[in-house]
Amino acid sequence: MSSDFESYEQDFAVLTAEITGRIGKVPKLVGDDKKQMVANIEKQLEEARELLEQMELEVREIPPQSRGMYSSRMRSYKQEMGKLEADFKRSRIAYSDEVRNELLGDDGNSSENQRAHLLDNTERLERSSRRLEAGYQIAVETEQIGQEMLENLSHDREKIQRARERVCMPPVLWFLRCSGTGKEVMEELQSDISVLNKNKLTV
Repeated sequence: MSSDFESYEQDFAVLTAEITGRIGKVPKLVGDDKKQMVANIEKQLEEARELLEQMELEVREIPPQSRGMYSSRMRSYKQEMGKLEADFKRSRIAYSDEVRNELLGDDGNSSENQRAHLLDNTERLERSSRRLEAGYQIAVETEQIGQEMLENLSHDREKIQRARERVCMPPVLWFLRCSGTGKEVMEELQSDISVLNKNKLTV
């Protein structure tokens, strides 16, 4: 089992090295060349994600006493994957000095400012997206809690209403409706009274 994991490790190492090299070339490209390079990197990133999934499945099959070392390596690979994706995102909106000067015909200061502005906006959008997702999750959990509280209150209300009806019922009708021995009837009556007293204390 560990041999399969190590095989996936080797494939992942080779693939991420290729991705890193290609990401470094993206800022130097323009037009169709850049589009083609971006498409190739996206494909390789998807392959790397699939390798990580296979490695994670292999880790789950490893006995618990030997799993710690592999779990630690998986965390390292996931961090590396996150860094690659972040570098790739930055490279898509970045230009090398040569390309920037060629496009602008000047020292490129305005382009540098625009790039910084774009990066700042991208990070701001990502933070806003994370906050929205967190807010949505809180709203869903709050709704679930509210629903559970309403169901509990409805159940308690019905229970109290039935107890009140039985306690206020004339003794003859009470014994006619109840089943069991006299002792069981008295226990049921005491239970209903207890429910009503508890409700008064709660209120």
